[in-house]
Amino acid sequence: MFENLQDRLGSILNGLTGRGALSEADVSAALREVRRALLEADVSLEVVRAFTDKVREKAVGAAVLKSIKPGQMVVKIVHDELVEMLGSEGVGIDLHAPAPVVIMMVGLQGSGKTTTTGKIAKRLTDREKKKVLMASLDTRRPAAQEQLRQLGVQTGVDTLPIIAGQSPTDIAARAVQAARLGGHDVVILDTAGRTHIDEPLMVEMAEIKRKSNPHEILLVADSLTGQDAVNLARNFDERVGITGLVLTRMDGDGRGGAALSMRAVTGKPIKLIGTGEKMTEMEEFHPRRIADRILGMGDIVSLVEKAAENIDAEKARAMAEKMAKGKFDLNDLADQLRQMKSLGGMGGIMGMMPGMAGMKDKLAASGMSDKMFDRQIAIIQSMTKAERANPDILKHSRKKRIAAGSGTDAAEINKLLKMHRQMADMMKAMGGKGKGGGMMKQMMGGLAGKMGLGGMGGLGGGMGGMPDLSKLDPKQLEALQKQAEAAGFKPGSMPGLPGGGMPGMGGLPGLGGGFPGLPGLPKKK
Repeated sequence: MFENLQDRLGSILNGLTGRGALSEADVSAALREVRRALLEADVSLEVVRAFTDKVREKAVGAAVLKSIKPGQMVVKIVHDELVEMLGSEGVGIDLHAPAPVVIMMVGLQGSGKTTTTGKIAKRLTDREKKKVLMASLDTRRPAAQEQLRQLGVQTGVDTLPIIAGQSPTDIAARAVQAARLGGHDVVILDTAGRTHIDEPLMVEMAEIKRKSNPHEILLVADSLTGQDAVNLARNFDERVGITGLVLTRMDGDGRGGAALSMRAVTGKPIKLIGTGEKMTEMEEFHPRRIADRILGMGDIVSLVEKAAENIDAEKARAMAEKMAKGKFDLNDLADQLRQMKSLGGMGGIMGMMPGMAGMKDKLAASGMSDKMFDRQIAIIQSMTKAERANPDILKHSRKKRIAAGSGTDAAEINKLLKMHRQMADMMKAMGGKGKGGGMMKQMMGGLAGKMGLGGMGGLGGGMGGMPDLSKLDPKQLEALQKQAEAAGFKPGSMPGLPGGGMPGMGGLPGLGGGFPGLPGLPKKK
């Protein structure tokens, strides 16, 4: 979503941090570029003006221009103001009210209200263990009520039975009554949309609000809307009164201006963002993390949370034990590839790694895409049990059979086997009883502790090797590097250590220049 903005701001701020001293003219020139980048990203003019004024006010002070690293101070100020613009703290859906808590969904037609209703209901059911009732008040759009009923079946959430001919206000009153009688904790009202804001729509919304007395009124907005998002948010807030925003299609290629503008204009928090088509693809909106992503600082916390949700703790523990013994067969490699796919694939992981956003294009250029993972998994699935457990038996005739079965060729099979061999060697060195053992424990322990998985090795091996950066000082990192070199890893070939240039990504399959397996990617200087 924020890729264009990320690239522009990244290059502007890199230009500042590269200098020893800054003058007021340097800061003004950089802010002019920041202003242009935000306007190009479809951020509303009034929001851009307020943002650059605040940054200029803080950045031109003597404290910045005379500080040891003025460029970095300016980056910090831009970051802090970006967080402020997005809303300093993440705010979730408020359920602190007598049951049933009524949540009313409003927005224009096509913004994704019905799907978002289903996603929120599933989220509250799975995470908060709430009993939810969904009701469609959309009597105009053909099959809108049936669509919500189908989503209810799909997600296992109760929906209000459809009675033909009822008005939206009557359905709202019936939904609240049914939720009260059925012992539901939450009732979500999916209201009708329009192609544009009109008077009858606003009157209907106000009437539904009066009848159902909602605790939360969430405006669902398409994040690809652009400049018009501001008018939309303002109108709904003035006429209906919204308590929060939900942005859909955050996985699209829009410029992200709506997300930045709507929060600043309405003063209402963005509570959730839709990140894909699946019913589970919805995240809480954390302003600080989004600001980190926009400025290319990565988002390790979200990555850890995603991993904790997607990775099977039992499997992870078994994998860690195997790796500690130095065992790593093709079944394990297939598991790692699947885990990486569930974490959002290569692009998703790179986008959340500090300083890694720029690597995505290089990966794509080198043919390192998620489709490659699918091909590699297909190759492994085309092997027999014995071949997966012992790849050494794979001779020419077997490879020919596997290539025919997986729709690939011998060269791709050889590439996969080479990658596996490199990873297996690495696991052996790190898991052995010798000098590498201590390193394995230190590197694999960090995130496992945070995720409550005890002695589990990194994120289930799928991202094993991410050190707990918050607890490692430079001396410890140096000691880790020395241990790595003693175990046979040279700087630049060892992921997760300074010199490898790819902090915290040990054991990721298939990447070269800091990752084993994919030659040809430049090592970070």
